[in-house]
Amino acid sequence: MRQKIVAGNWKCNTTLQEGVELAKAVDALVAKEGAEDVVVVLGTPFTHITKVVDSVNTERIGVAAQNCAAEASGAFTGEVSAEMVKSTGAEYVILGHSERREYYGETSEILNKKVALALANGLTPIYCCGEALDIREAGTHNEYVVKQLEETVFQLSADDFKKIVIAYEPIWAIGTGVTASSEQAQDMHANIRAAITAKFGEEVAEGTSILYGGSCNPSNANELFANKDVDGGLIGGASLKAEDFLGIINGF
Repeated sequence: MRQKIVAGNWKCNTTLQEGVELAKAVDALVAKEGAEDVVVVLGTPFTHITKVVDSVNTERIGVAAQNCAAEASGAFTGEVSAEMVKSTGAEYVILGHSERREYYGETSEILNKKVALALANGLTPIYCCGEALDIREAGTHNEYVVKQLEETVFQLSADDFKKIVIAYEPIWAIGTGVTASSEQAQDMHANIRAAITAKFGEEVAEGTSILYGGSCNPSNANELFANKDVDGGLIGGASLKAEDFLGIINGF
């Protein structure tokens, strides 16, 4: 059975102290409310990871980095390697987010290196894909997203692909307050799962968790998560408030 996953992406928000308090609040709410069948992940800034790992029950809360370097080590000032991320106690790393692609010029070649290093260091990549508004309006969004996957994670072996999580993020819905309709989300997730089936077979496809990312909130989580191919969410702004994040976790 596929894992149900709700992962927060804090982006460039919270001081270390604020982040630790937020993590503790999420941990306490999850412990109180249960949600044993949902994998909860906190994607924190690099500066927070070790303290957050120490502040939560890691048997019920996973911790993710929001990125890692495309090189294993060396003279790359300011970079954080996958090995470094692993040493903090993090279990996950978010890769390929549209903001990394758009603002920092991350290409498929770069992302292939990052995914390989993440897997080599025992991290679970949460791999993002998604289209901009002009591509959606042109009606080529299905082909565009599959091409993103073909250029990157579809280069993996089936055994390695089984170790990743896919996150579909319609770029036009990130931070805009606009959410893909339940039908739009399901259609794209089904498109992604069909492409995985064609590449790796039905067993791998049926075991792959595909998350929705794009203005998911407590009021629409239930409708989104009710779709058979939507296995959870990669949550931005709503993950910065513990109660809102719990409301999304309870969307299943």
